[in-house]
Amino acid sequence: MQTVAINGDLSRFHQLVSDMFRWPNSKAEWEQYRLSKEQVEFYREYGYVSNIKLLEEWQIERLLSELAAIADPAHPGNALFYQFASNESADPNAVLFHALGAWRITQGFHDILWNPAFVMAASQLLGDRAVRFWHDQLFCKPALHGGVVAWHQDYSYWTRTVPLQHLTCWVGLDDATTENGCLYYVPYSQHWGLLDKPELAGDMEGLMDYLTDEQKTQFKPIPIELKKGHASFHHPLMVHGSYANKSGHARRAFVLNVFADGTESNSAGELLPNTPNIEKGQKMEGQFYPLLFDPAMTATAL
Repeated sequence: MQTVAINGDLSRFHQLVSDMFRWPNSKAEWEQYRLSKEQVEFYREYGYVSNIKLLEEWQIERLLSELAAIADPAHPGNALFYQFASNESADPNAVLFHALGAWRITQGFHDILWNPAFVMAASQLLGDRAVRFWHDQLFCKPALHGGVVAWHQDYSYWTRTVPLQHLTCWVGLDDATTENGCLYYVPYSQHWGLLDKPELAGDMEGLMDYLTDEQKTQFKPIPIELKKGHASFHHPLMVHGSYANKSGHARRAFVLNVFADGTESNSAGELLPNTPNIEKGQKMEGQFYPLLFDPAMTATAL
């Protein structure tokens, strides 16, 4: 196994760099990670699928240890984050830690991109296509005074990439419950088209200003309670959000955002802070958008 300095920019490495996971090399090894036909069909209809186990307890503990270190603004790798907010909310009594780019900083958060259970599920939900990385996120709500994530659609923040062939994976590092601010989905909202985007850590109900009367009638959120180490995947137009954490337990999570290989830049400007631009119409690829999984390349194993 290749050894990489913990304080190096790990975006230079497009493969596993630690012992967190083992890359399958046979059909039987890959088969254990496949979603069932019923899970894929559920995603197609409702716009999400949940309760998919991605991590063991020891892997969760390693990630929590890394998270505790990099959440400190004084961490030596802090400059590698694309964005870093100890509290994205303007309210000190409603804290939402939100950061993008942890995969560049620690081996654990780097290697979860190449978790076989994640890449296989992502490929299936994208129509058995090759999966390319977009960016990661950390979302942490402390006990007692954790803030909200307002109702939104992920793609409303991502229109700088086209076409719409994206996917989000939310993974809990704590048990996620209605008490500590779990995710909520609005089933079928992936069919509502692209809505205007609200302030992410602002008014929970801000999106309502952009909904039609019919959409408001159909707005029936359901809680996605998950055991730690388990994931939910959702469509890029799925309306989702999470309420405040007033419980005595933290709610820490990471998010992996991907798109099908062949997605292009739709921006003449910056795609991610402090990274090279990709000209509009050019394929999203390179150091910061690595290919994670390609079924065609593993055809002999699959």
